[in-house]
Amino acid sequence: MSTGTDAHTPRRTFAIISHPDAGKTTLTEKLLLYGGAIHLAGSVRAARARRHATSDWMDLEKQRGISITSSVLQFPYAGTRFNLLDTPGHQDFSEDTYRTLTAADCAVMLIDAAKGVEAQTRKLFQVCRLRNTPIVTFVNKLDRPGQDPFDLMLEIERLLNIHCVPVNWPIGMGSSFRGVYDRMSHKILLFQRVGDHGQSVVDMREMSVDDPSLPELVGETLWKSTRDEIDLLDAAGEEFDVEAFREGKITPVFWGSAMTNFGIEPFLARFKEFAPEPAPRNSSRGLVHAEDKNFSAFIFKVQANMDKAHRDRVAFMRVCSGSFQSGMWVRHVRLGKDIRLARPQQFFAQERTLVDEAYPGDVLGVFDPGMFRIGDTLLTGESFVFDAVPRFSPEHFGRLRVKDPSRRKQFLQGLSQLVEEGTVQQFVVPGQEHSPVLGVVGQLQFEVLEHRLKGEYGVEVYLEMLPYTHARWVDGAEATVDNFEGKGYGAAVFDQDNKLVVLFKSDWALSVAERDFPKVSFHNTAPIVIAAAK
Repeated sequence: MSTGTDAHTPRRTFAIISHPDAGKTTLTEKLLLYGGAIHLAGSVRAARARRHATSDWMDLEKQRGISITSSVLQFPYAGTRFNLLDTPGHQDFSEDTYRTLTAADCAVMLIDAAKGVEAQTRKLFQVCRLRNTPIVTFVNKLDRPGQDPFDLMLEIERLLNIHCVPVNWPIGMGSSFRGVYDRMSHKILLFQRVGDHGQSVVDMREMSVDDPSLPELVGETLWKSTRDEIDLLDAAGEEFDVEAFREGKITPVFWGSAMTNFGIEPFLARFKEFAPEPAPRNSSRGLVHAEDKNFSAFIFKVQANMDKAHRDRVAFMRVCSGSFQSGMWVRHVRLGKDIRLARPQQFFAQERTLVDEAYPGDVLGVFDPGMFRIGDTLLTGESFVFDAVPRFSPEHFGRLRVKDPSRRKQFLQGLSQLVEEGTVQQFVVPGQEHSPVLGVVGQLQFEVLEHRLKGEYGVEVYLEMLPYTHARWVDGAEATVDNFEGKGYGAAVFDQDNKLVVLFKSDWALSVAERDFPKVSFHNTAPIVIAAAK
């Protein structure tokens, strides 16, 4: 089955970043609704919701009402193909978000109008800045009381050190929120309130800013204050510059309510105009451009058991250059061998569609018999490797004990698959190979690990927490097991690539080790490991 688009269809690949509970899953649903990909939007936030959000397909997500794994969602809008990489909102799963952001060309930063810039937003924003990812800001929850819009933009500029340029402007807030003023077209866009809690598209009325009926429609007092704000913005003379946005110098700001659908369509229409095309990617040979003739892609996510009936494993790859054809042979650079990519699929959360072809910006899922890792490069032509997808230092550590020893085989199989998927990192203590140390960035990841081992592999486990707080990959002539083991720093272990890692018990222990071994380099991300290109 074809994708329904060809090489000439524009692609826009983006992710949404936010602090938990800013409305990310709701916004995702509404973008799909307005793109025509779904006909009824669901919400994980309302206890009375009769259906779960499309992107949250894992059982635990449905139980907890949070997003804990990335989903890949494709939808068309006005002749453009959007690839939406929906990421976890909970901070305990930020590593999955970091990895997914490497596959995006743009990020939509979602801000709660009342709470402003929150901790997780700042953290994810900095990751985007490190990669020079252009960032669009959508201020959400205008249907509730919130901060003054001018104050909110000043807060964004002060805390994130990026200049805000409003593309539209809110008309009211809370119960008086009526719509937005589009600064580029000089039109007033008013929305019709409906009683289905935002499950369907709302009617939008477009009017001239000088329409004499506006004071009556909006309310005399509200329209006067809105008109004063519009005049103030116009007097500032600042217009949106698409190139400055793509260079990361400014962030365009939109206002709306994902819950009520106010402002969603104007956002999507403008976002289509200036969201960047598939961007060049850094590699060992330099920049790889979308226009390059040879096919290239990298793996940014591995997900086990998307189809519980078949216990399958899917590797998600971002196409970077050339064209992909179903059944084509490609070079797996890390393994140094040619492989055939048959039956590629595109996803709508848990739903799958076979595809015949794909182009730069597209995201595909390919069956993984156990040969793929996060960060792998696939290509045709001259060998190179894309910049590695980062593996971050865990902050929580523990060991798992199987409750039923007869299920140990299933436990080892499940743990191995979930480690390769990136759900948890595994470290081996010399002489204790059968009792690995597990590390996670967020404590809730251990809960997910236990839940998935039980639900997907039929294995119940005990979790024994360990007293470590940092992992550091070490290198240098003095980076040996003997220098760190039994000296009070922590534990010397090896990661899945047999690289030496020291697990430290405290900030103080780490600082003492750095003082004692000035010739040793301590890294909080894993080193790049590849086979020689063949």
